[in-house]
Amino acid sequence: MILSDFDLKAYLSSKRLKIEPLDPLIIRENGLDLRLGEQYCELRSTDQILDPYIEWDPEKFYKCEKANEYVLMPGRKYLLHTLEYIALPPELVGIVELRSTLARLGLLIPPTVVDGGFEGQLTIEVHSSSFPVKLKAGTRFLHLILMKTTTPIERPYEGRYQRQRDVMLPKRPLEYP
Repeated sequence: MILSDFDLKAYLSSKRLKIEPLDPLIIRENGLDLRLGEQYCELRSTDQILDPYIEWDPEKFYKCEKANEYVLMPGRKYLLHTLEYIALPPELVGIVELRSTLARLGLLIPPTVVDGGFEGQLTIEVHSSSFPVKLKAGTRFLHLILMKTTTPIERPYEGRYQRQRDVMLPKRPLEYP
């Protein structure tokens, strides 16, 4: 069941769903429009092999900065984060989509699931357009659709990205197996 604006307001009033800062304008008909934070990280183009199973230097593969506005250059990939810090109760699961206007500018994000029990700012990978696109911090850029599970989740999310703030680079090293 997808939560409506009525359901979202009830969850927020009961404090089962937490969003900080909460601007009532982000509550939409069937989800929440999350805004863009200030930090961004560009994935560097390099021939150096990244072995995620050992400790590695993120500065060789990512260029991170903070700014109120920035330009996404054509054909590149970026990590961006939400301004909002969210805390989902265990019975809610989220799906994140790029807002339609930004998708129409040629920006893309991979399918992203927000697990029940997740808490933190979201880090999202964005594939840029075929032309430069300027973005400003505070812009509504993601639509988070929340759904209620049919049965309780046995183990709410407590993974490596719990309580993340700003852009969270991949945790090192990658766990195997």
